[in-house]
Amino acid sequence: MEAWNAAWRERALPELAARDWDLLVIGGGICGAGILREAARRGWRCLLLEQRDFAWGTSSRSSKMVHGGLRYVAKGQLALTRDSVRERQRLLSEAPGLVQPLSFVMPHYRGGFPGPRVFGCLLSLYDALAGKRNHLFYPLQQLRYLAPGLREDGLLGGTRFFDAVTDDARLVQRVLAEARSDGGEALNGMRVVELLREADQVVGVLAEDTQTGARYPLRSRAVAQATGAWADRLRTPGNGRIRPLRGSHLLLPGWRLPVAHAFSFMHAEDGRPVFVFPWEGATVIGTTDLDHDGALDDEAAISNAEVDYLLAACAQQFPQALIGRADVLATWAGVRPVVSDGAVGLKPSDEKREHALWGEPGCVTLAGGKLTTFRLLALEVLRACAGFVGKTVDDRGCAVFRAEALPSMASLSPAQQRRLAGRHGRQLGEVLRRIEALGEACVAGTDTLWAELAWAADGELVLHLDDLLLRRTRLGLLLAEGGRAELPRIRALCQPRLGWSDERWLQEQANYLALWQRCYSLPPA
Repeated sequence: MEAWNAAWRERALPELAARDWDLLVIGGGICGAGILREAARRGWRCLLLEQRDFAWGTSSRSSKMVHGGLRYVAKGQLALTRDSVRERQRLLSEAPGLVQPLSFVMPHYRGGFPGPRVFGCLLSLYDALAGKRNHLFYPLQQLRYLAPGLREDGLLGGTRFFDAVTDDARLVQRVLAEARSDGGEALNGMRVVELLREADQVVGVLAEDTQTGARYPLRSRAVAQATGAWADRLRTPGNGRIRPLRGSHLLLPGWRLPVAHAFSFMHAEDGRPVFVFPWEGATVIGTTDLDHDGALDDEAAISNAEVDYLLAACAQQFPQALIGRADVLATWAGVRPVVSDGAVGLKPSDEKREHALWGEPGCVTLAGGKLTTFRLLALEVLRACAGFVGKTVDDRGCAVFRAEALPSMASLSPAQQRRLAGRHGRQLGEVLRRIEALGEACVAGTDTLWAELAWAADGELVLHLDDLLLRRTRLGLLLAEGGRAELPRIRALCQPRLGWSDERWLQEQANYLALWQRCYSLPPA
């Protein structure tokens, strides 16, 4: 397969725009990638268009959880929970190294809610939906060994249960790779300006190449919109609307607050569930849940009020750690596309997380949904589009990620082998070839290999430096100041592979550092 990079994109774009498609997918997050993957496996001629970069929106700035949604059990959304826990188990089985089991601990305090018995009953139902018992209560003496550093005033013990965690942006990238290997195509930097209509039916889109300004009409039998918080932008107005809700996170160096489990607890300020959990060798504190009033085309950023809220949560649960603003390595904020019925006065956290499909002739819009259930959402969208395309859709129970024999990785540790196989799937051989050429060194104490950076620059359609450092890898989050100290070495490795002039590199670097300061660091106090 030809290298998937900016040079390929420039050559392929006119030819792709001239084709007649069965399905055009708008939106390059996890839902759009899932739709493309399921359409491609069924032989549909399908193309995905993303206005910025793959996983640019919520799908790189989520809470990283692949979970059944324990809170949905409490709200009575049992069907959603059942689907979620089954899809969680599927992803754990199909993508080890990318989707990893993570143990959660819920501490219980005297007079607090939920108590051990209530929470145990809730988890019993949760486990029943998953088909296996997956929780255990630890009294205080045992919990001290399991979770040192917890606030002990009134602590009765804690319940341990299991969900899963992932690198959300890499999950999107791997799903796209599966889709492309089955004949699907995907382009970033393609903004859909409008839907093309004939006789009151959508027959394609008008798309603008954000790199050149050129516009292309593309024709298709069906259009599937999976644009997240942007879902209201192109569709014909109808029932329901999107309520953009912001969830923000703090990232700490792992050594500053080392945790072996995810800790889930209720914030003393408003009773909302918050988390402290390990991710990529660092520690995450999250998340908030409030209305996002900023422009959707601008990257979301954490506010000072949210910083204070999350630091207060950390101090509440780990008072001896004395975590403050100076300890924060990076931040991120994502905008959840929650489907709202417009009820007046409903708090953000009280909105249901059910998805909806909105349709018009030739076009289906997916609104809402969860990362965990992206495969089921994709099948639902395809069924809604099938009539326009003249095809039928059945759920064959096919794996999202096709199992393949792994090439030899004898020189790497078992943990590295598992990690690389999970993140790169069918492209693992390409990564290994770069490891042979560049060695096995990791970037500045992270788990990311220099060879992975080289492969991303060579073959993962990087258009801008933030694509490389915030989504193809997570170095922009895991390294101090977004990796500023490593940029000279990154430049030496990646600039030739990206085909950028010195002037282009310096401009990309300036843009990236400004973006990081604005949206991924702490706001000015």
